[in-house]
Amino acid sequence: METLRQHPLFSRKNIVYLCAAFCCLLWGSAYPAIKSGYELFQIATDDIPSKIVFAGYRFLFAGALLLLLAMAQRKPIARLNARQFGQLTLLGLTQTSLQYIFFYIGLAFTTGVKGSIMNATGTFFSVLLAHFIYQNDRLSYNKTLGCILGFVGVMVVNFNSGLLDFSFSLGDGSVVLAAFILSAASLYGKRISQTVDPTVMTGYQLAFGGLALVVGGYLSGGTLTFHGFSSVAILGYLTLLSSVAFALWSILLKYNRVGMIAPFNFLIPVSGSVLSAIFLGENIFEWKYALALALVCSGIWWVNKVKR
Repeated sequence: METLRQHPLFSRKNIVYLCAAFCCLLWGSAYPAIKSGYELFQIATDDIPSKIVFAGYRFLFAGALLLLLAMAQRKPIARLNARQFGQLTLLGLTQTSLQYIFFYIGLAFTTGVKGSIMNATGTFFSVLLAHFIYQNDRLSYNKTLGCILGFVGVMVVNFNSGLLDFSFSLGDGSVVLAAFILSAASLYGKRISQTVDPTVMTGYQLAFGGLALVVGGYLSGGTLTFHGFSSVAILGYLTLLSSVAFALWSILLKYNRVGMIAPFNFLIPVSGSVLSAIFLGENIFEWKYALALALVCSGIWWVNKVKR
């Protein structure tokens, strides 16, 4: 056992990379799961309030699940002062409520493949914002090149059959805006995690944000009706996905540089595109999708490339 622990595969850096990749795989699976959820709950494309209710229950349940887990681990979930409570409320309203309002709206008006690739812009936003906020997380040649490649990949996916026919819809813009909000809120969450346990922090922010979405969705005329076991199962999966991925990501950000973790978001469009093709039957064999995925994957490699 001791020999296995000393193996390079089990180094701290590799474990961090594997955990980050696992989070991004889960988030990538959210694209087909959400679009499948719209069908299973019979939510119309233009029924935005019901989509918000659907998102709200997902995060409310995920937050409650994490807080129960924190209680089982005897973590202090009630020892919050007024300042920390206000910080968690603000984090929940931005990272969960505001971000997912734009995300769910955007995903309703674009494909799962295209949405997953557009959402990769969050990686660039994180790297760029970290450059101006943290002294030890500055832009380098590799990071700059990786960001450029990734941005080019996002641009490529918006071209239609003609190279000069560029298409950028309201849905695409909503997904990009959601990515920016998530990046900025994640940096704020990194700051809060220095004084609040990451699991407790994630549980509260998901619960606060989810509750705001549920209330806002119902007040806007939204509804959510379960149609058989499949609808229960998809909501359960999205709940587990959110609780596990967000909690693990918060822990990774607390103990590691943003520039080391954020680039793994490039894996989200890869997993999101492949899973959308498998479960939704969407086409990923167009030249622009193949080229875009190649560019964002090369962006990951360059951002994480260690200068000798």
